[in-house]
Amino acid sequence: MRKADKSSFGTRPLSRRDLLSQGGVAAMWGLFGHSKLLSFWATAEAQSNSRLPPTSLADDQFLEELEKLTFKYFWEQTSSQTGLTKDRCNVLANDTTTVASIAATGFGLTALCIGQKRGFVSLHDARERALLTLRFLWKKMPTHRGFFYHFADLNTGERIWDSEVSSVDTAILLCGVLTCRQHFPEHSEISLLTYDIFDRVDWTWLSEDTSLLPHGWTPEMGFLPYRWDYYSELMMMYLLGLGSLSHPLSVEAWNAWKRTRFEYDGIPYIGSFAPLFVHQYSQAWFDFRGKRDKYADYFQNSVAATDAHRRFCLELAKQFPDYSDDLWGISASDSAKGYVIWGGPPAMGPIDGTVVPSASAGSLPFLPQPVMRVLRNIKDHYGRAWSKYGFVNAFNPLTNWYDHDVIGIDSGITLLMAENARTGFVWDTFMKSQEAQRGMERAGFKTYQSNAR
Repeated sequence: MRKADKSSFGTRPLSRRDLLSQGGVAAMWGLFGHSKLLSFWATAEAQSNSRLPPTSLADDQFLEELEKLTFKYFWEQTSSQTGLTKDRCNVLANDTTTVASIAATGFGLTALCIGQKRGFVSLHDARERALLTLRFLWKKMPTHRGFFYHFADLNTGERIWDSEVSSVDTAILLCGVLTCRQHFPEHSEISLLTYDIFDRVDWTWLSEDTSLLPHGWTPEMGFLPYRWDYYSELMMMYLLGLGSLSHPLSVEAWNAWKRTRFEYDGIPYIGSFAPLFVHQYSQAWFDFRGKRDKYADYFQNSVAATDAHRRFCLELAKQFPDYSDDLWGISASDSAKGYVIWGGPPAMGPIDGTVVPSASAGSLPFLPQPVMRVLRNIKDHYGRAWSKYGFVNAFNPLTNWYDHDVIGIDSGITLLMAENARTGFVWDTFMKSQEAQRGMERAGFKTYQSNAR
């Protein structure tokens, strides 16, 4: 996943993963005993019923408005010829950029299902848009071994910026594809196209000489040098590969990546030197509630990581007084000086008081009431952060800087997690797919007694 350059077709931008890898994020920090994690998760489970879900009428009305506006981005900024969704959009201008992101398209396919369920769009129109997109992905969109290029021309689907065939962005797309199949089960062509698109992905090629999947591949350079080796948004990708019947990953791939243990302010969790989004993206679709493999309960782990991040931001208030219980959340985002990979704990990137609404919004199912407090505060007191498509990507109250863009993947995590926090709809729909069930079963997930919703 990465941001797109704001010009039309400029130089190839660095991915979030490129920037993280170059920053030495694989370093070890804060090791502690496995038993401490288990103890903390047990406490978190006992507390989770007091936080889930956000049930007040005012909260529900706010989330309804937020979802409706965010859905509007995916409806209006998706090509009616290809079904591809723009990587980003300037909400203060007539945006004529034509850069599509395959990851944003995956969020967009899921948005169609949410929009239809919520009545933002008719069943007929949602199905037709999904069908158009799936036909294009299967018949016309350039691929390599079933994997898709990260960035493409919005109107033609052709690769741009010499972008890579991306493993994780293809995984995000596949999550949206599978969600559509389960939401529109009566439409035989949607179902057949979905099977075709998913079964074409050759996970065995990606893992031919390694259990740790590479970030991508280009025809000019071959496989990229970085591997998916530390806990991050990688879970969705490995689980989809394990769930494939046509080209399955080996079970060893699930066990190969490292689960580094961190601790902040007495809160233990598995994590990595990366922004908060790494705890959110896989869990937009995969439902880990009440389940664990031999390593972790990943839902409760994200609860812990989000709370640690909230406390980290409160500690930063000594330097940046805008951060408070009413205003926190830092993740990879735009800034006054360009796109930045930042977050913590521990602190990473040139943190300057910028607030990223999707950082907190993407954790709505994990800490609903603390997140609602932030989101309501932003809308009520920072009017320029609220746009025709919901929240802008970022803003800085200390310098009075407000972004003019929304970014598809960040708006996408906001929309999907808002719906999951309200109803669990995306989880319930996606997890009906045999691929998701098979992947989690092969990874060794078992249900266990948990108070998580």
